Amino acid sequence: MEIAFSPQRPDADTLVLAVPKGRLDGLPLAAATTLSAGATAARFTGEAGSSFESFAEEGGKVVRIVLLGTGGGGEGDYEKAGGALAARLLTSGAVHAAVEFPGGVSGEDAARLAFGALLRSWRIDTYRTRQSEKAKPTLATVTLVGSDGAAAWEKLSAVADGVAFTRELVSEPANILYPESFVERCRHLEQLGVKITVLDKAAMAELGMGALLGVAQGSVREPRLIAMEWDGTGGAADKPVVFVGKGVTFDTGGISLKPGAGMEDMKWDMGGAGAVAGAMKALAGRKAKARVVGICGLVENMPDGNAQRPGDIVTSMSGQTIEVINTDAEGRLVLCDVITWAQKTYAPEVIIDLATLTGAMIVALGDQYAGLFANDDGLADDLIAAGKAAGDQLWRFPLSDAYNKLIDSPIADMKNMGARYAGSITAAQFIKRFVDDGVKWAHLDIAGMVWADKPGATWDKGATGYGVRLIDRLVADRFER
Repeated sequence: MEIAFSPQRPDADTLVLAVPKGRLDGLPLAAATTLSAGATAARFTGEAGSSFESFAEEGGKVVRIVLLGTGGGGEGDYEKAGGALAARLLTSGAVHAAVEFPGGVSGEDAARLAFGALLRSWRIDTYRTRQSEKAKPTLATVTLVGSDGAAAWEKLSAVADGVAFTRELVSEPANILYPESFVERCRHLEQLGVKITVLDKAAMAELGMGALLGVAQGSVREPRLIAMEWDGTGGAADKPVVFVGKGVTFDTGGISLKPGAGMEDMKWDMGGAGAVAGAMKALAGRKAKARVVGICGLVENMPDGNAQRPGDIVTSMSGQTIEVINTDAEGRLVLCDVITWAQKTYAPEVIIDLATLTGAMIVALGDQYAGLFANDDGLADDLIAAGKAAGDQLWRFPLSDAYNKLIDSPIADMKNMGARYAGSITAAQFIKRFVDDGVKWAHLDIAGMVWADKPGATWDKGATGYGVRLIDRLVADRFER
């Protein structure tokens, strides 16, 4: 879908009027009285994301008229309104929608509405060969009228591109997206100025990444590590902020096999890696003035004759040994080696990992918040603020030595999981053991957020793109020069 800005109303088949809450008076239409009465009868009051649709004669022809509620006019309200617009018109038969703001609007707010519309219009039709005409998207263009939002849109469109890239990665089936093909999907970021480094199985073996390689050994798909570096400071930043993503491109659970029902969903167990890759695209696309490295550990967890067994002991790149109690607690085994490599390679002061790590997090928070664990209160506060502003919300959980004891092993340095309870916390405690002293670290368990069973304000069913906007906002607020 194309987004355009114009000082005057174009020749569009649909006219959308953005209506703030409680402001149905003064609609600039010949049929204003009739439309206002109809909207009032339908209980439309201008709440953000609400709408009223009718048809009226305007400019000598009958056009579709949509009254679109923008609520109190906040940043989130305009995005919600844009999402509602796309949801209503995408397959409606409308081709070109012109959006007017009778009470006036800033360029930033107009761009936010367009941002919401573009995010909500994303869908994956790659594998559809038959589709009814009514199910096919028709909306090709949304033009924002009477606002100079082009400058704000330049940055927001780059973030939308990053979200779309994450959704694409998360949506792809595991026979299409696996460690090697994930890397190839990221190659186009080099055209945006992103430096890409890739480690193959042999290189990781030489480095001693026994934890990550143990997860991968049951699959015919070889593992990969990809590092994507963006430096928008011109070399002025000494150390980068590092984001690490769990990239299990399919998770059967390994020998500790998951139940068959619903296992197809495990294609999105690389949602953390998807978010990191999408965020790197967003940051490079908008030319963020920060030095950022995104690193993804990419494996497939399969249960063949060479697969890792419960009871195996592996040696991580850090030298610490791990007793594998459950092969389905594999994400932390991937993350620990990637975090060690990141610290040795980039010596960062800040590391943030994102992972669809535990089912326990879904039990705790459902699909409303991701879990946040951090060893630094300032970093935690910054993440919570960024999440709230971006709409990717976080809820902080504790870290404590009392929980840390639950993963002590009688025959190795640690176990890869604790007892039944506090599963998300003990997973975070495990990762924390691989973070160097002095490094500020946060772990985001996003298991309930990367995939949606029902539509949201700015996404349809399926991949949400969670994490991209959070990372982008955190970098903008804290790390840009």
